[in-house]
Amino acid sequence: MDGAISTRDNRARGNAARTSEAVTCGPWPAGIVYDGRADLDHEFPFYRSSVRKFRRGEIIAGAGVVLDMFARVQRGMVSASTPLADGREFIVEIVPKGGLIGELEVLRKQSLSLEYRASSDCELHYFDGRLLRDLCANDPQFQVKILSKALARVSELELRIISNAGSSLRQRLARTLLRLSALYRMDAQNSGDELIISQHELAATLPASREKVNQCLRRLRESKVVDGTQGKIRILNRKALEAYAEGADLA
Repeated sequence: MDGAISTRDNRARGNAARTSEAVTCGPWPAGIVYDGRADLDHEFPFYRSSVRKFRRGEIIAGAGVVLDMFARVQRGMVSASTPLADGREFIVEIVPKGGLIGELEVLRKQSLSLEYRASSDCELHYFDGRLLRDLCANDPQFQVKILSKALARVSELELRIISNAGSSLRQRLARTLLRLSALYRMDAQNSGDELIISQHELAATLPASREKVNQCLRRLRESKVVDGTQGKIRILNRKALEAYAEGADLA
């Protein structure tokens, strides 16, 4: 649906067109399904601005962009990345279903510091940043809820970086696969055993060179711990993977 806008409210096509134009003129890319029905979102007590769908690999928003809109991942997963000094990509986090994008930047009125890309086919619900700021200012409990979620994400990232600092590549790879599996399991229809991730994305998540990641994956395949084809990894022996994540040597 690249470049297409579907307005479901046919009562006033002129007004709908103007509304859709206002939504699409910002820095977010095209591919919008505008929802003019004013449905209340179950998490935020105000109207969502739009619903947008992205295909796997599409850029959702680039670093340095200033916007007054934030999003929640309604379906699929989104990666947040930054370039390393040597030019490689580092995927800082993967935002699962239910995760928020850009809420802190909206509250601080700052630009995005990371690039967001669709890790799978996904659907995002967008909300007006001004409404978020007003709600946080007037509802301390809601403000605590938003900031607590953000703090949990930062704490998880900090602990992961500290843990990885003294770990072998096999440990880091096993932990990453288990962490991704847990994110997939947040969708009730997914067992978490099959992960849709390329070797490039996996190397960027660790981070490590693609060659070393390929070697480590090959050893795990030879040991019947994982299997997979291009762009997919299937967990065959979760207990062995958990043991590797703890640093055990099963050779």
